[in-house]
Amino acid sequence: MNMKLRSCLLLLCLAGCEMLGIRSDGSGEIRIAFTEEYDALTRSVNEIPDTSEFRISITDPKGKVVYDGLYGDCPESMQVGSGSYNIKVVSAEFEKPAFSMPQYGDEQCVVVPDGGAVDVSLVCRQMNSGVRLNIGKEFLTECPGGVLFLKSDQGKLMYGYSEKRIAYFLPGQVSLVLSTGGKDETLMTRTLLAQEILSLKVNVASSGGSGTMDKSGRISVAVDTVRNWISDSYVIGGSNDKGTLATDAMTVHQARSAYGSKDVWVCGYIVGGDLTSSSASFDGPFDSRSNLLLGPKSSTSDKDACLSMQLPAGELRERLNLVDNPDMLGRKIYVRGDIVEAYYGIPGIKNVSDFQLP
Repeated sequence: MNMKLRSCLLLLCLAGCEMLGIRSDGSGEIRIAFTEEYDALTRSVNEIPDTSEFRISITDPKGKVVYDGLYGDCPESMQVGSGSYNIKVVSAEFEKPAFSMPQYGDEQCVVVPDGGAVDVSLVCRQMNSGVRLNIGKEFLTECPGGVLFLKSDQGKLMYGYSEKRIAYFLPGQVSLVLSTGGKDETLMTRTLLAQEILSLKVNVASSGGSGTMDKSGRISVAVDTVRNWISDSYVIGGSNDKGTLATDAMTVHQARSAYGSKDVWVCGYIVGGDLTSSSASFDGPFDSRSNLLLGPKSSTSDKDACLSMQLPAGELRERLNLVDNPDMLGRKIYVRGDIVEAYYGIPGIKNVSDFQLP
């Protein structure tokens, strides 16, 4: 899953045995890290599902499922044999037209060499397309008994005259159909690509429309270029302004490489505490009230994937320490402070001045 769009990034790091000086046995290790915060992947919506709710499936060369489940439940490392693997991540299943149902994800084929290593990046984009209608008042007067439908090979949706939502479709041809007295008339057909959100103005020709007209010359359908867009995808970390606001907080992954940043917001999950220079505890009961460990997801159990956090004396320590607040383990949190290169052996955040719990 967390979220707003300028992007979403899934990093898959496959560590090979040869690089560790170990004899190859025909297998490798898949280690998965998925950034928990990203900006909107399309301007069509303001909310993106929490990346922990994304579904990941990994299949081997014979089609056998290596993993299929929620990202939040996915183990951080998996031993696999050499060969090709299909990796797919989606925010939700999408098979037929639906309102307010953008789908995000990516799908790639990767090859794990015998005893080798490969780094793969899956960039999550909007995978489906959408249409929104702007129906003119004259059209309502001219066609009081007409019903508008948006139709694709997978099905159709009735578009009410007062409807404001975006109708989503699989990429391909989408038609605008007017049904009057049981007779269907196709007004316009357009091929849409993934990420494309098309806005159409529908009106009667007498109102001065300059778009495509039906055979009778009554109805005009024009592309609203002001409201039409195709979203772009961005790589997380591409902006130097991340962290200025809690709503644009850095991820743990971003913060680990942003040391020197002052008074910035970071979002992560409280996954442990009791830090030392070489270890950390991921299970209670805990002994230290002065530090925490922030992970990129609630199931993280690798210290080197986390951000250490200093808890200054006062209300913040009283509210967040795991000794007195064991229920905070696994909670998502936004914190504001300074990113340092090392705190208890890993990148950390100190001088924490504020926090928010979603």
